[in-house]
Amino acid sequence: MIIAVACDHGGFPLKAKVIEVVRATGHAVLDLGAFSAEPSDYPDFAQAIGEAIQQGRAERGILLCGSGVGACVAVNKLTGLRGAICHDTYSAHQGVEHDDMNVLCLGARVIGPELIPELVRAFLGARFSGEARHLRRLGKVKVLEQAARRGPP
Repeated sequence: MIIAVACDHGGFPLKAKVIEVVRATGHAVLDLGAFSAEPSDYPDFAQAIGEAIQQGRAERGILLCGSGVGACVAVNKLTGLRGAICHDTYSAHQGVEHDDMNVLCLGARVIGPELIPELVRAFLGARFSGEARHLRRLGKVKVLEQAARRGPP
């Protein structure tokens, strides 16, 4: 898989570790920045990951900011993107298996570099189950997404 990786300045300290683990698991990396610790805005990097996935340049993404919250909020505003903050391995794989999560959001100020390998491996090793109940729920999520694009009634 091609994995888009991006961060703002808050996530920058852990970005290199994420990239190292992605490559070590046999996946290619599309590095979308930030390329320094200079102050930057997480919505810009959420948009970059979103566009990469929407355009087929990446299959999944890993997005870091200071807490993971801003990154998660921003990425979920984009059509077809399903991101979640996962600071535990169960959520990192279950989010893919049950919810077809395609963006892992991490808070660099919340977790340390020691947890990165476990989270990234759990996320990248998981596959959407395709079970009927999960397909039904994902269909309902897509209906919500379509309604949001149309705007309020």
